[in-house]
Amino acid sequence: MTNIPLSFLDLVPVAQGSTPSTALHNAAKIAQTAERIGLNRYWLAEHHNMPGIASTATSVLLAYIGANTNKIRIGSGGIMLPNHAPLVVAEQFGTLAALYGERIDLGLGRAPGTDGATFRALRRTMHDADNFPQDVRELMSYFSPLSDQTVTAMPANGLNVPVWILGSSLFGASLAAAYGLPYAFASHFAPQMLQQAVQLYRENFKPSAYLDKPYVMVGASLLLADTDQNARYHYTSAQQSFINLRRGKPQAVPPPIETMEGVWSPAEKHLVETAFSVSFVGSVDNVRPRLQAFIQGLQPDEMIVTCNIYDNDARLQSLELVPQLDVFSLNA
Repeated sequence: MTNIPLSFLDLVPVAQGSTPSTALHNAAKIAQTAERIGLNRYWLAEHHNMPGIASTATSVLLAYIGANTNKIRIGSGGIMLPNHAPLVVAEQFGTLAALYGERIDLGLGRAPGTDGATFRALRRTMHDADNFPQDVRELMSYFSPLSDQTVTAMPANGLNVPVWILGSSLFGASLAAAYGLPYAFASHFAPQMLQQAVQLYRENFKPSAYLDKPYVMVGASLLLADTDQNARYHYTSAQQSFINLRRGKPQAVPPPIETMEGVWSPAEKHLVETAFSVSFVGSVDNVRPRLQAFIQGLQPDEMIVTCNIYDNDARLQSLELVPQLDVFSLNA
């Protein structure tokens, strides 16, 4: 089996009893560790009105990450385009590319990444998502070289900022295929349509000026520790966070607990296990064969993993163990 690149998706978790400032500084430590061990990309996800997520001002935080790293690709996983004017996104990511060169990725999602009240606070409407295909086209046009454009997105013109389509349904797969763009599937929390979406994308891909053949990156949760028990223990903080969100009570990331029994109902347990079915939690020896089987079955071009837990030292340790898996091609 050929090893594939590995990337990291950071939601910049805010732990209970801690502060957003600490979470933001932790993000730099995660990015530096990812760079040192040879990961391909470090991406940030845009979310709003969630006490446990500090990556709200995605492009601003990427500027901080860029200043604290040297070579790892950095980008959005993703910018929720219905929340923004395409011109502003082009200006922001053009600025990042002007500062940090061809290290910048621009992943775009169609979901609002928030609730209706926050959507209104952003001065957007739910119908803005209907314009996603046109908005993607408009955004990409701002990176074209200067010509007869009526509106210029300085300093984006002529800069190479790869655009990715993100999704968890067939819509994003179809759009990425039609536009000839790379595609990232959010199987780390919505894996139900993973197989169908990847197949649809590959079968319908149209080569473009951006990409000559399909390129698929799939998401997963990855938490490595010295023992299976220790990994499962730390992972309970992610499970609790998901339950809190589904109960309509999002909060800072709770500390881990010895067991989830008594915390979740049978229905909630099923919900979590379904949403997190593409998760690899355990020791290196336990996770390695499961990862190999997953990669062999789906044949992704790249994987992007997240680890949204309470203990940042455990997140760093998980990254440090990645080379021992020997299933990813890591940059020197």
